[in-house]
Amino acid sequence: MQLDPAQYFTVPAQLRRQRQHLPAADSTDFPVRPDYVQALRHTVDSVTYISRWFNAVACWATPAQIAQVRRMAAVREVVARAYATPDLLPARRTAATAAEPLSDEDLQLARRQTSALGGPALRQARLTGQGLRIAIFDVGFRGVETHPAFQKLLAGHQITDTWDFIRQKPQVYAYGDHGTEVLSCLAGQLNDSTSLGLAPAAEFLLARTEREHSERYSEEEAWLAAVEWADKQGADIINSSLGYTERRYFREQMDGRTSLVARAAALAVRKGMLVVCSAGNDGDNQTWGVIGTPADNDSVLTVGGLDPGTWLPVDFTSRGPTAQRSLKPNVAAFGIAITARPAGGFERNEGTSFSSPLVAGFAACIWQQQRGLTAMELFQQIQKSATLYPYFDYAQGYGSPQAAYFLQPSAPATGATFDFVRQENGLLQLILRPEASAQPAQTLPLLAEEPNRPLPALPALALNTKANLPLAAPSYVYLQVADKRGVLRQYEVREVTQRHVASWALNTLQPGDMVRASYKGYTQDYTVSR
Repeated sequence: MQLDPAQYFTVPAQLRRQRQHLPAADSTDFPVRPDYVQALRHTVDSVTYISRWFNAVACWATPAQIAQVRRMAAVREVVARAYATPDLLPARRTAATAAEPLSDEDLQLARRQTSALGGPALRQARLTGQGLRIAIFDVGFRGVETHPAFQKLLAGHQITDTWDFIRQKPQVYAYGDHGTEVLSCLAGQLNDSTSLGLAPAAEFLLARTEREHSERYSEEEAWLAAVEWADKQGADIINSSLGYTERRYFREQMDGRTSLVARAAALAVRKGMLVVCSAGNDGDNQTWGVIGTPADNDSVLTVGGLDPGTWLPVDFTSRGPTAQRSLKPNVAAFGIAITARPAGGFERNEGTSFSSPLVAGFAACIWQQQRGLTAMELFQQIQKSATLYPYFDYAQGYGSPQAAYFLQPSAPATGATFDFVRQENGLLQLILRPEASAQPAQTLPLLAEEPNRPLPALPALALNTKANLPLAAPSYVYLQVADKRGVLRQYEVREVTQRHVASWALNTLQPGDMVRASYKGYTQDYTVSR
């Protein structure tokens, strides 16, 4: 089969590949042989999709027809499709009607959801996603064409194309609210021009890939069709605030390789697109709890949810790791956010559905600044910019990405804020350094069998008589224990008010285990040796 890339791909798609030094086309871009497709059409009930990327055809067929298909010389494999229902609906908290203004608290949240990622600095640097094209895969975009939140987006003709992959037509504004809410966390604005997302100047491709309430066979097929379309249309970034979990798969299949959408997402990254996906809202689901797919693929930038009130992971955010024990999620952003209300006005919503577009908008700004990065280089730099890096856990990944990492690359490194101290009795202790001193911590007296007993005064460490009193303001220490492969055995966050934060009995750890902690931007490791 022959393919002329200049004829098949849009100009933005061609430029994306050129910037990343990718071939103009490869074998996965070639069409499926028409004679193979025609032979299949004569055998099955109907053909529903033809995939170039996988050189495959989706169809409906009876068992007898499937037996015939298996005997066809052109067919290498036949795989049955299973049911799927996407996990995309957020849990609502409060909502303001069109006639009711947002409360002061909600107005503050609207500003914080972007400022938490460095939004003001990005805007000051005029990084608004201009020149980037973002595809959104969702259930529908009801109200986008009339809502004031998108007035500037529409006036600038920034929605460059739309397609409904369920009904096979260009209209995407008649079904579902979820995509509207997600788009507002990329490019929506309040009536006072407060930006709800970080990419108001980007271009957008809107794809309807899901039915909102019905359980169907074809959602993953539609996702695949949408990602091939987005590639052809020149998408730089894909935001997928949905996923597939227990209604279709088992937890052990969340390995980044089993599902069709996970494999499609990996191929999209190979073609130069950054795929950003929500971690899911199953963290408090006792029967599932973990991330879904395609968030399980290691090439997908998976985003967990943080509580704006505590900066800790929200209860509902799905946890990692993958079934292969790979790190997930990769980063996190607010999982409670102000979004456009499709019927008019704005509301407070919760779900990692909104964490994902906040980070996708962040990625668009950084790629605008550094167009020479490949998709995976951008992925890695976003991880490195996060608040906890190189510390990570399976609830928030490396933490919240920060614009300062890119805008102030020469900022001085954080000095040591704590020490690991090994005691003669076999305890490993983590001790915070005095706030106004560079003096390292020293061994603390042992508190045998009394873990809740208050710590005694520590005159040897003190700069003044208040050294053993609670710190001036509560703060968090992030703790983990990993095995020698880097897989976490345990992790936790502690709010600390005293300098002795944690202890580990070394005889309960294995040789090669690593204890890691992070406090106020400083991370330190301790490797158990015996």
